[in-house]
Amino acid sequence: MKKYSHPLLLLLLLVSLFTGCNDDDKELDDTITPVENYISPADNAAVKLDPPSNAAVTFEWGQARAADGTVVLYEVLFDKEGGDFSAPVYSTVSGTNGLDTKLVLSHGDLNKIANLAGIPSQAQGKLKWMVNASKGLNVLGAATARTIQVERPAGFSVIPGNLYLTGAGTEAGTTLGQAMPFKRVSSGVFELYTRLSPGDVKIVDQTTGTPTAYYINGNKLLQGDNATSPATAPAVYRVTLDFNNGSAILTEIQSVGLWVSAQNKVTVTLPYIGQGMWKIENTPIEFFQFSWGRDERYKFIFSEKDMAGATTARQYGSTNTDNVAPTATTAAAYYTLIPVAEDQWNNTYKFMAAADRKNVDITVMMQPAAYTHQVTVR
Repeated sequence: MKKYSHPLLLLLLLVSLFTGCNDDDKELDDTITPVENYISPADNAAVKLDPPSNAAVTFEWGQARAADGTVVLYEVLFDKEGGDFSAPVYSTVSGTNGLDTKLVLSHGDLNKIANLAGIPSQAQGKLKWMVNASKGLNVLGAATARTIQVERPAGFSVIPGNLYLTGAGTEAGTTLGQAMPFKRVSSGVFELYTRLSPGDVKIVDQTTGTPTAYYINGNKLLQGDNATSPATAPAVYRVTLDFNNGSAILTEIQSVGLWVSAQNKVTVTLPYIGQGMWKIENTPIEFFQFSWGRDERYKFIFSEKDMAGATTARQYGSTNTDNVAPTATTAAAYYTLIPVAEDQWNNTYKFMAAADRKNVDITVMMQPAAYTHQVTVR
């Protein structure tokens, strides 16, 4: 048997390693062809976006080729009209993690991309799109791009998670950290009971850093750092902002009254004390005497004036059609306030027994944490 010295063995190993590396280099070939043709949508196709419908647009193109026959990955880029894709407004890989030669985007996704491209809501605009093909570090853009024209609906493509009110015309003043939070009443809809005065009012999505700002222009909610003065005189409002359709509704709350069922009328009006609260102190309560006993039922009447000047008496009462009189251990949910149908007896509350022929404090709280009320016997 022939023997090899240790240096010779080391040399043979090194030669083997280098030969292996050279062989691998010969096998690796990142050469690809770019995407040369687009299939859909047609160039300058027009799409009226309707995000709630869950409709979608399919972007499809011809296959790029790799010199070694292996797979090519695809990325779709979107840019503003006139953009050169050096800083696209949006990009994403195609389906199946970049393997597919098509990309399906919902109308909601396209609405967000259009917003990133600066196309306002309720307006038409154009987006450019192009496909990059890649293998390894080799990325090739298609020789041409296509354009799609979109018409955006009313509303916003991105709905904030939180919303706050700030400005000289608000109860909170101009300090951002003290901005008043809105209550989210449903998806994309926010509400706030507050006093507005002549002076700038701005809506923001956070109370630190650099928030996204919105403003009210008539009955429209718009994005921008333009503070406005929606109130010509100090008044209490329910401010309802709907990001789904870009609307702003200011309903003036002219008064909040205690409505006693047995008398079928408002017996006392609660003054507004700020921060979405109305309170009457030391007001006398006496249950109404019927032949069958004494009646303690009540609810509240909000006198409201809409933006057209029409007034409405709106009843606020219990989530339950009928109730028993509360005690000291009654759950807080008993006092929850909701709009209810106009009715003398249904959806009323009952004063606790100790309130009869006594004075009480009554507080109505329409605040983000809860719409509720409180009765305290003196």
